[in-house]
Amino acid sequence: MFKKILIANRGEIACRVIKSARKMGIQTVAVYSEADRNALHVDLADEAVCIGPAPSKESYLVMDKIIAACKQTGAEAVHPGYGFLSENEEFSRRLEDEGIVFIGPKHYSVGKMGDKIESKKLAMEAGVNTIPGYNDAIAGPDEAVEIARTIGYPVMIKASAGGGGKGLRVAYNDKEAHEGFASCVNEARNSFGDDRVFIEKFVVEPRHIEIQVLGDAHGNVVYLHERECSIQRRHQKVIEEAPSPFLDPATRKAMGEQAVALAKAVDYQSAGTVEFVVGADKSFYFLEMNTRLQVEHPVTENITGIDLVEQMIRVAAGEKLAFAQDDIRLDGWSIECRINAEDPFRGFLPSTGRLVKFQPPEEIPGQVRVDTGVYEGGEISMFYDSMIAKLIVHGKDRQEAIERMRDALNAFVIRGISSNIPFQAALLQHPRFCSGHFNTGFIAEEYPHGFDASMVPHADPTLLAALAAFARLRYIERAVQIEGQLPGHGRNVATEWVVVMGGKFYPFSVEKVDGGMVMRSEDKAYCILSEWRFGDLVFEGTVNGEKVCLQLERRGLRYRISHFGLQVEPVVMTKRAAHLLSLMPEKLPPDLSKFLLSPMPGLLREIAVAEGQEVKAGEKLAVIEAMKMENVLKADNDGKVKKIVASPGASLSVDEVIIEFE
Repeated sequence: MFKKILIANRGEIACRVIKSARKMGIQTVAVYSEADRNALHVDLADEAVCIGPAPSKESYLVMDKIIAACKQTGAEAVHPGYGFLSENEEFSRRLEDEGIVFIGPKHYSVGKMGDKIESKKLAMEAGVNTIPGYNDAIAGPDEAVEIARTIGYPVMIKASAGGGGKGLRVAYNDKEAHEGFASCVNEARNSFGDDRVFIEKFVVEPRHIEIQVLGDAHGNVVYLHERECSIQRRHQKVIEEAPSPFLDPATRKAMGEQAVALAKAVDYQSAGTVEFVVGADKSFYFLEMNTRLQVEHPVTENITGIDLVEQMIRVAAGEKLAFAQDDIRLDGWSIECRINAEDPFRGFLPSTGRLVKFQPPEEIPGQVRVDTGVYEGGEISMFYDSMIAKLIVHGKDRQEAIERMRDALNAFVIRGISSNIPFQAALLQHPRFCSGHFNTGFIAEEYPHGFDASMVPHADPTLLAALAAFARLRYIERAVQIEGQLPGHGRNVATEWVVVMGGKFYPFSVEKVDGGMVMRSEDKAYCILSEWRFGDLVFEGTVNGEKVCLQLERRGLRYRISHFGLQVEPVVMTKRAAHLLSLMPEKLPPDLSKFLLSPMPGLLREIAVAEGQEVKAGEKLAVIEAMKMENVLKADNDGKVKKIVASPGASLSVDEVIIEFE
């Protein structure tokens, strides 16, 4: 067994690999860019080596620097994690040439299956069902349009070396095919250093279901059941679960056996994933093979009890698999939510900055797990992907897993940047998700115009108002107990209060009881019992005997409450103050329709218009790059450009003016 390994990655996956290596008694070496000098994976590893500036193409993607770090530290093997160099055939071969073990498949397997065009040809030769398409690299956008017409819309344009949703577009017409090709080429070149693009038929109403495989150097290959990955936004996975609520045992077995056959055809030695698109009739087609560890591997670990990182290390060290196909269990249900630095209320735009508060839910073995590479006070950088953490739960069945995830999301505190937790919580409440009747179009179909609080109606908004009043009175109780007040001048605390929330007024009468208060509003009564204290961001207690967990904090005169995806900011006031408020005129927001504002922090890559130019609604205005993704800004209305305020190459902040219109 290895004595020391190097992790050629960063963030949560680097931390994840370090944990398994430590459990096995193996020393670890971290590599880091200048932007990651204070990162968690650097602190966790036994040694750390700086490999260059922040941009990944100058650090994490530079093979020479990784190899030099191995030689400098005496690392015998390299675990690549996912992304970066994890599916790079040349990297695997170069490590082998240097006498360093690649903890992953052999370079020839990476070459055959890491390239989506070649892997599809191999799958066809092996008799695996494949999706109709054009499997050679495409020369330009005009050729892309011709091919798309031949296959028939809709089509999927994909980077050959792609992954993680980058370098991928769905086109429904010639214009989208033309524009999508250009964007895919640019993203592929920037993210993977390989700008080849191919096209295949887009299966309508598909499910994305993948099979985890594991092979060794002795000819043994097994499958570890499936993962349901159909909950996606812009082709990036949001929620994953194992097993799939859609598959039956016969289909699971057939898909697993095909995945194993494909892995054996390329002498696959490590953990890998064969991805399938599955139709409503349970017909399935090979999509691609990821020759690496997947982001969502923890859900497979939960239902099988197998540590995939440990198995990758053991296989790389030449060990045989210690189990056969019949030994692999399927125990309960596991769900993973990807917690990303993005604002769901602003079109899921990237959110960068410092983590002022980072308090994940308590980890409970066998129930709740948090994989992360960040810490409170750390920074989410614009240079890398948006993942903050992975929240994973395990239950005896799907319903218990869903309920456990809801509670965990309610208790997950992130401040300083925006996160997609509200959206994740909303998805976990959605009837279609709960029923298991969904496909990869679920988010686009249910949230076609984005996401906002109106899409998450609370079952009992009066309860949220009552909790706000409870918090306000707790603050007042503390104030009246401060020592040194003049005798006879103590504050009289009112028993009648009004909570203003969402434009509605909720009147309450309050009665103190042992351990809490009873809040009465019209025909409703809430007995709230809790040890919640000032400054606690998570409220835990009971309401009418039922357990309640949510986030509750004071923000000036308001109280922000987050519960099951809904965020509200009620104001608690006396009856007199509420009456005066009702008489106040409404203040209208300023008119910003004459400006194109940057919706996110990022790098301004392109200005697509000129001063004095007439533009039409839907026309491209600018391109901003953030977290390795290109974001095209288009005109909302017809107009004329008055002034170009920002120049290409500028680093933009949120709401910074880019273009002014007449």
